Amino acid sequence: MTTAVPSILLIDTNASEREAYAAYLKQQGYSVYGTADLQQAYGIVEQHSPQLVLCDLNVPTLSEQTILQAIQSNFTHCPVIVMSSGGVMADVLAALRHGVSDFLVRPLADMEVLAHAAKRALEQSQLRQQNQDYREQLERTNQELQASLQLLEQDQLAGKQVQRKMLPANNKQFGNITFSRRIVPSVYISGDFIDYFTVGDDYVVFFIADVSGHGASSAFLTVLLKNMFARKRSDFFHRDDNTILSPVGMLDVANRNLLNTSIGKHATLCVGVINLKDNSLLYSVAGHLPLPIMAAGGEANYLHCEGMPVGLFEHAHYSENTLLLPENFVMTFFSDGILEVVEAEGVIAQEQFLLDKLQTAPDSIDSIVDALGLNELVEAPDDIAVLLISR
Repeated sequence: MTTAVPSILLIDTNASEREAYAAYLKQQGYSVYGTADLQQAYGIVEQHSPQLVLCDLNVPTLSEQTILQAIQSNFTHCPVIVMSSGGVMADVLAALRHGVSDFLVRPLADMEVLAHAAKRALEQSQLRQQNQDYREQLERTNQELQASLQLLEQDQLAGKQVQRKMLPANNKQFGNITFSRRIVPSVYISGDFIDYFTVGDDYVVFFIADVSGHGASSAFLTVLLKNMFARKRSDFFHRDDNTILSPVGMLDVANRNLLNTSIGKHATLCVGVINLKDNSLLYSVAGHLPLPIMAAGGEANYLHCEGMPVGLFEHAHYSENTLLLPENFVMTFFSDGILEVVEAEGVIAQEQFLLDKLQTAPDSIDSIVDALGLNELVEAPDDIAVLLISR
């Protein structure tokens, strides 16, 4: 796979300096189009769409103001770096008001100044484009979620199908860790939901939620939760907000949002953040049963953590636990629908039943479904959500 070479349009009436700049930038890995004429520059922009414009303001026949106005009108698609032998603060401010990305004073003390300015301008332009693409993607997601909500209200079956489409891709690999999920549906549209996604290069955030009750209102809250996590993920990139990396912080946000809906629904959640760089798990539990099960080294144990459900109490308290992930492990999360179908009576016996079944660390959703006999269910009394994280 080849990477496109960034292209630079260099506008400079000084032929010797233009050639020197062009030769240096080419050595730095850029493709360079050089010209001494603004009109010719417009044609190069139309034909080649360079990613950066480097323009000298000292043109004998034109004023700096005229050149800056031309830049503002004709080079809106890419960043512009201007060079001038003036360099007084008024010139710099005038250039910035006309939308340029950087201002360099000639003569350049070192060619590395030029390379650094070009690299910085291109990186900032790429980041702005990524932010714009992400905002558009988030807007499309929000529109899809709104459309999904309308379908949920119109038809239960259509609602279940749409809800399933909002689930993340199955058997998703993040680094050397695999995320798998399965929802065994009941006859009702429900509030069970699972999601997982990356945040930057080093983190994977996940949650499993079980909203009280059934029907469109419970399903609506799963849409709300998915949208809430998507919004906080966006805030991480665009508002320097790290809440998405704090399970306790996300539970606080979820608690406020559910209380504000005033529809009398609450939810239990497990929220986790895996740091792929240091191989750690940070997690919180909000009234969710059964607790997560960690199977490693031939043993299976519950991961204990305390917290109230979200959407019930204004001043709910949540706690976080940190765990260094074993070299090989299988971590399993269930919604409470599993407790209604296990072959045991009472919570203690049900929890022990699950531990016994997962002692051998089945490493796939299918093997867990087989071990618990979920495929044999004719009609589940409640949805059963299963999230499997393994390495």
